[in-house]
Amino acid sequence: MAKAAEQKTATVDEGGKTSYEKWVEGEGIPVIKTFFVDDIRAVKLEPWGRKGGMGAFLQMEGAGQVNNCYIAEIPPGKSLKPQRHLFEETIYVVSGQGATTVWNDENRKQTFEWQAGSLFSPPLNAWHQHFNGSGSQPARYLAVTTAPTMINLLHNLDFIFNNDFAFQDRFDAREGYFNGKGVHFPGEYEGFRFNGNVWETNFVPDTRGFKLMEYNVRGAGGRNIKFELSDNTTACHISEFPVGTYKKAHRHGPGAHVIILGGTGYSLIWPDGEPIKRYDWREGSMVVPPENWWHQHFNTGKEPARYLALRAFGSKKHRGAGKGYKSSVDRKKGGNQIEYEDEDLIVRRMFEEALAREGMESRMQPHYEKNK
Repeated sequence: MAKAAEQKTATVDEGGKTSYEKWVEGEGIPVIKTFFVDDIRAVKLEPWGRKGGMGAFLQMEGAGQVNNCYIAEIPPGKSLKPQRHLFEETIYVVSGQGATTVWNDENRKQTFEWQAGSLFSPPLNAWHQHFNGSGSQPARYLAVTTAPTMINLLHNLDFIFNNDFAFQDRFDAREGYFNGKGVHFPGEYEGFRFNGNVWETNFVPDTRGFKLMEYNVRGAGGRNIKFELSDNTTACHISEFPVGTYKKAHRHGPGAHVIILGGTGYSLIWPDGEPIKRYDWREGSMVVPPENWWHQHFNTGKEPARYLALRAFGSKKHRGAGKGYKSSVDRKKGGNQIEYEDEDLIVRRMFEEALAREGMESRMQPHYEKNK
C-alpha cells in the first residue's frame, strides 16, 4: 500500500475548487469546458508529462464531476508510460492502431491489439501500457473515467495512483481475457429484470461494425447493445436508428458521453421550462446532456446514425451506484421518457424541415390527432 511518508493530498482551496479540479490543473494539459465537441479527432492536444504522450481534458458540463473525459495521443512508434489507478476507465480508440499490455504480476502480462473503433477497459488498478503500432501515424484514444468521484471522495493522490492492491476478482490474468469473445445476458440477472440487450466482454474489436439487437423502447425502429466491460460499475452502449427517424426524448443521470460513430443529424437538449438547444453532429462529434435534462437524437443523413454512449454507474451486474432513472418509462406514468404523441409540435416540424433541406422525407408515423 502507499507509504504515509510519501502521501500527497489534494484538498479544496479557498477558491472552492474540488480535489479533482486541482488535480486537473496540475496535469498541465488543455482543459476544454463545453456541452458539445464538433470533432474529437481534431481536438488540439499538448504534451502530457504523466502519460508520456499528448493530451487534453474534455471537461464536459454535463458530466457533473461524476465522471470525466480526456483524449490522449501516442506518437508514431512510441508508447505511453505504464499507469495504474483506483478509478475505472473506458477507452474508445479514435484513430490509429496499436496494442495494450495489462498486468498485476510482471511475470503474467497480457497483450492485445486494437484499432480505430475498438473499445476496452483496463481492469481497476491493474498496470497497463499503450503502444502505437504505426511508425508513421499517431494513435489517438478517448477515455471516460470515474476519476472525479474517486479523487473527490478520497482526496489523496498517492492512494489513487500508487496503490499496490491487486483486484484479483477484476483481473486474474486468465488466458483469453481480452480475446473479444463475450456472453449475452438474458433479461434477468440475480433477480433483477432488464432489457436483454447486454453483452459481457472485456474487449470490443470494432464498435462501428458490432451487430446490434432490436430495441424499440426508444422508438423509430432502433437497435442497441449494452456492454459490461472488465467487471466495471460503469456502463456503455451502442445505439443505431434508421434514416429519416428520430428517438424519443428522455432524461437520466449525469455523465453520458455520446460519441457519434457514423451518420449525420442533431440532438435537442433542454431542462424543464427552458428553451430547446440544438447541436448538429457528424462522425466524431460528442455531446454530453446534463443530469435531468431532456435530450433527443435525430437522423437527417442518408445512412443509419450510430453512436456510442460512455457513462458512469449504469452496470446491470453491479447495481446500486447512482440515482435510478426510469428513462424508458412514459413520463405520464412517472418515468423519464416523452412519447411521440406528447412532444412539442416544434420537434416534428424542425425535423421535417431539416430533412427537406437534404431532399429527404420523414419515415416517422404521423402524430396522433390530438396533437395536431
